[in-house]
Amino acid sequence: MTEDATTTRRGRAKARRRQARAVRREARAVRRRRPGPTSGFAMLPWLLLGLGSFSNLVQGETPNPWFGGIGLFVFNSLYISVVFRAFHPMARNSAATWWSLAGMAVMTFGLGGAYGGSWLLFFPLFGLACGTVLRGRNLALVGAPLTVAVAVVAAVHDGWGAVTIAYGTVISMLVTAAILALSETVVELHSTRQELARSAVEEERLRFSRDLHDLLGHTLSVIVVKSEAARRLAPRDMDAALEQVTDIESVGRQALREIREAVTGYRDSSLSTELDRARSALTAAGIEPVVRQSGPPLGPRTEALLGWVVREAVTNAVRHSGATRCEITVHGAPEQVRLVITDDGRGVRSAPAGGTGGRGTGLRGLTERLAAAGGSLEAGPAPRGGFRVTAVLPVDPATDAPTDAAASLMESERPA
Repeated sequence: MTEDATTTRRGRAKARRRQARAVRREARAVRRRRPGPTSGFAMLPWLLLGLGSFSNLVQGETPNPWFGGIGLFVFNSLYISVVFRAFHPMARNSAATWWSLAGMAVMTFGLGGAYGGSWLLFFPLFGLACGTVLRGRNLALVGAPLTVAVAVVAAVHDGWGAVTIAYGTVISMLVTAAILALSETVVELHSTRQELARSAVEEERLRFSRDLHDLLGHTLSVIVVKSEAARRLAPRDMDAALEQVTDIESVGRQALREIREAVTGYRDSSLSTELDRARSALTAAGIEPVVRQSGPPLGPRTEALLGWVVREAVTNAVRHSGATRCEITVHGAPEQVRLVITDDGRGVRSAPAGGTGGRGTGLRGLTERLAAAGGSLEAGPAPRGGFRVTAVLPVDPATDAPTDAAASLMESERPA
């Protein structure tokens, strides 16, 4: 193993350890923020309900004190085990927890049925332990028969006082279950909100990287082509070379402005501007541009999307096609607008390197954008050779129609 590979592996291990520490810190923060009990310690004060039974044992008022003392110790031990396990989902649903609850049921009914009096208060404690473990349907299946059984046992010893014991048992169970369920729901909502925030960040990063690819890919291609043209022209025609250098400066300034606008999210590309840039880039690359545009005026959303398509397709033609002619046709109709860009270059080999099926990173991103707007984009070999990109977008009158002022202005510019 080389030194670089070892360094890379160590770096990945450190990154995983940092991520694990961050997850643990976030889990601790969530536990601190969530409402309601956060651990079994919050349930321990309720054991004070058993002080009356303990007092009876100490004062010798309980028959068979050894049986009562062992039962009290076993009940408290099982109670502590259950309430602490209840705050860990995997432990709460384990067989050991259910067996502990069953043991508590045996001890509760055994002690309460044998002694009565203050020993009946173990029933509300048992209800509270059930509430920490049971959820949903299980709570109803266990709660109803438990309440009836508690009422029967308590009625034998305490008559009408059984109502208080049964009521305390069912209330302690339901309230505890409700509080803990609410706490868990808040934690899940908090986790979901964080996941949605992470997804939004990832989506924004993808959008931004796609915008930068579309912006810089075209701009840098134009700069390279014009720089090569300036280098060729400089020995024999300095004025023409300076003109190319001036264009390079203009393209660079425009790129800086567009990148600033893209960063702030306010960039709105114009189709006419992109067509002018396409003519300039194709001409500088020695490719004859042919641009045809017909149909009604387009709205800002459609112009922006088609401007991205023109930018990407022309960039690919300049960088990869080796073409001598490129035709750009925009045909608008009341229902949809169709953009076709065709060159006479090397066909599928004119797609960017690393693309699949004639689709590079930029074309895949544009396909997603047009699909989100209800349109489509197809890219592949043209029937007579070369490469063709076809974009179709529906016209949405509610959001995509141009303003009346813009429409009247364009109508006034048309020849009679």
